[in-house]
Amino acid sequence: MTELERDIIREILNIGLARAADSFAVIAQEKVLLEVPNLDIVSGQNVLEKVRDLQTGHVVIQSDIRGDFNGTTLLFFSGQHVQRLSRVCLRMSTSDSIDIDEMQESLLLEISNIITGALVTQLANILKAQIYGAPPVHPSGDMAAALKSLLLDHPMVQPLIFSVITQFSDKENSVELPLMIFFDRETFEKIIDIIRTYDFMGGQQLGS
Repeated sequence: MTELERDIIREILNIGLARAADSFAVIAQEKVLLEVPNLDIVSGQNVLEKVRDLQTGHVVIQSDIRGDFNGTTLLFFSGQHVQRLSRVCLRMSTSDSIDIDEMQESLLLEISNIITGALVTQLANILKAQIYGAPPVHPSGDMAAALKSLLLDHPMVQPLIFSVITQFSDKENSVELPLMIFFDRETFEKIIDIIRTYDFMGGQQLGS
């Protein structure tokens, strides 16, 4: 992957994430800032280490991306987010804790569904791909089990993971909502092939 191709992928993701940030801002009733996504190609084991680190102190919501692409998104809600969203959306007064009840879990699942849906819709439009977000889930226990099919089932076939880490943050309160996006090697190669045959400006081949 060249630096130009990396920049194109980052910009495509930026467009999708901007729509997701707008959707989240409406729900949270706050102005939401979006950090430029960090784009890495890493091993599945390294991804799991990052996820385990973030999992401590956050409620994790997972949504798979299916269709032409195979991927997963993870949203990490801190205790502050749970408290604020419960107050805004459920009119509930809660403690700053990641111990959630059924109503709060349903709320976080729906928020993840909206954010992931906005992202996937934009990616599908830009990359002309048939993809959709599966219903989100709140996995319990070690995230390695929840991500096993994407990261660990075929390590010799798909050793590389195309991962994106970005954060939505509220300017006044600096409450960050980390979002991780993973695509397997086959999907990564599909995306590279797409951007090598279309420059998203005039429909001409890159380098032509």
